[in-house]
Amino acid sequence: MPQEAWSAKRERQYDHIKQNLKVRGRSEQTAERIAAATVNQTRTAKGETKEPKPPSERARAKRDMSAAGRKGGEARKRTTSR
Repeated sequence: MPQEAWSAKRERQYDHIKQNLKVRGRSEQTAERIAAATVNQTRTAKGETKEPKPPSERARAKRDMSAAGRKGGEARKRTTSR
């Protein structure tokens, strides 16, 4: 279930991620865990957490989020070029 600290936007993001994971065959419990982790990582990268994070941790979270987006594109390039 969404955290109280999350904004309405983050709750919608959580629901969207969870529904997509369930459509892809993940269990309810696994989908909830992955969705919550994704939302929390996004909040850290955007500086939305209550406790201020050091710039190095925020930068690492941003890199992780960016790398996750590139991973799918790289996989598509490899499968289409064969």
